[in-house]
Amino acid sequence: MPNFLFRCAKVVRRTVAFRSAPTRSGSGTSGPRPHARTGAATARPKRAGRLKCAAAVVLLSLSLTACAGNASGNGDDGRPVVLTTFTVLADVAKNVAGDKLRVESITKAGAEIHGYEPTPGDIRKASQADLILDNGLNLEAWFAQFVEGMDVPHAVVSEGVDVMNISEDAYKGKPNPHAWMSPVNVQIYVDNMVKAFSDLDPGNAAVFEANGKAYKAKLQAVQDEMKAKLAAVPKNQRALVTCEGAFSYLTRDAGLQEVYIWAVNAEQQATPQQITEAIGFVRKNKVPAVFCESTVSDAPMQQVVEATGAKFGGVLYVDSLSEADGPVPTYLDLIRHDSKVITAALSGGSS
Repeated sequence: MPNFLFRCAKVVRRTVAFRSAPTRSGSGTSGPRPHARTGAATARPKRAGRLKCAAAVVLLSLSLTACAGNASGNGDDGRPVVLTTFTVLADVAKNVAGDKLRVESITKAGAEIHGYEPTPGDIRKASQADLILDNGLNLEAWFAQFVEGMDVPHAVVSEGVDVMNISEDAYKGKPNPHAWMSPVNVQIYVDNMVKAFSDLDPGNAAVFEANGKAYKAKLQAVQDEMKAKLAAVPKNQRALVTCEGAFSYLTRDAGLQEVYIWAVNAEQQATPQQITEAIGFVRKNKVPAVFCESTVSDAPMQQVVEATGAKFGGVLYVDSLSEADGPVPTYLDLIRHDSKVITAALSGGSS
């Protein structure tokens, strides 16, 4: 027992020393991140400091817990744990994993993913996971710091997607991260998950392959359904005006024009100039309805409605699924819901 406790103490001291040691220049740490609205290299020391302090506390806690021989705080049932950054990825991953892996999401239903601030509990869960899946394409701006110091493999599920770039605003030229808004792209996500899961659990590789094939068939069916539904929108009304520019992949697939107030959700959004430009487009093109997403306030778009006489067509889902009893408990439901709401509003019907 004394030797056991001594080893525990050494683990804790190493953890504290690692987290307390100053970082030397050029050691590979990330520099200042672009500011959410301006793109300028503005550091966020408060958020970064909170995250690193939380990580230090959690890693110390985990060292003590491991030495004490406690079970995982996730309610371990023996299956490998896959942690995703948001609920859409979790739902897709569950379809591929079946009952062979336990899939969880860091963020909860309804959460805004772009500027999410992980909690100490999130960091603890990630430290105990066997695999982390993130979207990539600059969606999870917090992700690099989140996994800093963790020895947990992760896979970027958007790898291989034909990326569309943002065409304006401070983000011009950067990839639009909302690639999952095309079910065709999500089939690529599935392929990446199949590979990552097979590497994690080779004994069930055939199961993951079969699950992925079956789910890709469902994705293609919902893609065809979406395109057929949106094809009913009259040609002179085929413009999708939303709060965030999150529908580039969907509008590309469906042959709609995309217009938005701001390019990417951020801490500060909807400048007077952006709202004025949206109002001008709606008036000029006689757009019958406009929309906003579930994870942001629709107040800016309501100003467009008031100024133009266009109706508010409804709430669209992008960055998050709803709760199980809500309108979009799964990714397939999300695509069906959005295409139905868009079609009804732009065609003059009711959603």
